[in-house]
Amino acid sequence: MSWFTLQRNEALLRGWDSGEGLPVIFQHGLGGDEAQVSEVFPDGPDMRRLTLECRGQGKSSIGNVNELTIVNFADDVLAFADSRGIDRFIVGGISMGAAIALRIAVKNPMRVKALILARPAWLWGATPVNMHAFAEIANYLRQPDQQQARNDFENSATAQSLAIEAPDNLVSLRKFFAVKNREETGSLLASIAADGPGVSQADVGAVAVPTLIIGHKIDAVHPIELARTLASMIVGSKFVEITPKATDKPRHVAEFRSHLAQFISVYSKGNQL
Repeated sequence: MSWFTLQRNEALLRGWDSGEGLPVIFQHGLGGDEAQVSEVFPDGPDMRRLTLECRGQGKSSIGNVNELTIVNFADDVLAFADSRGIDRFIVGGISMGAAIALRIAVKNPMRVKALILARPAWLWGATPVNMHAFAEIANYLRQPDQQQARNDFENSATAQSLAIEAPDNLVSLRKFFAVKNREETGSLLASIAADGPGVSQADVGAVAVPTLIIGHKIDAVHPIELARTLASMIVGSKFVEITPKATDKPRHVAEFRSHLAQFISVYSKGNQL
């Protein structure tokens, strides 16, 4: 189990490779890192889990802010796989990571054995309404008085609505006010909130690999309707609804891990793709 670095233009990226077993590339969500994946992924001797911390997230540098796109993040992940000598793999991710995985599966079908879309926040278009809160946070981070910005956010309609409807989302958004480089994080959030996976509705409908889709309720950033829509479009996909983090996080994590383990185990015998 080791960390590796990957230079991509101006960005120096950090990636995790557990080193043995069936290759499973699993990506974090916006503002997340390898630890977010580690919490829910069923690491074991029969699975080789790889996670690349995307530009401006985790320990990866941000590079050129004009290159902060889901398409570029997906290309970075493929470059990381190439650097680790991996040709075919299972690919998946959480939220933004799910959008990255979908992009890879659509554009590189011969490399993907199976697909996992956990808590998806995008379908195929850009600037989904459920990502608007991240654009709001980006604007707050650019304000010179961060205490006032934090107070303004707490009094905003977005924060007050999330406190009632999706408290776990509110907890996640509050964490951005603690970042060291507010300008870079603001650029990251604004860029990705306005972006999309760069695929079409027809592309999604044409996905032909085994697919697991995970969703849950009480989540305004990852509405369960998005997960259900993707499941209805990808022929033969399996949709599972798990316990929301907002109601019981330990159970949420246990169910997340269990469903991933069951799905991946189909391919792990003999570590063959």
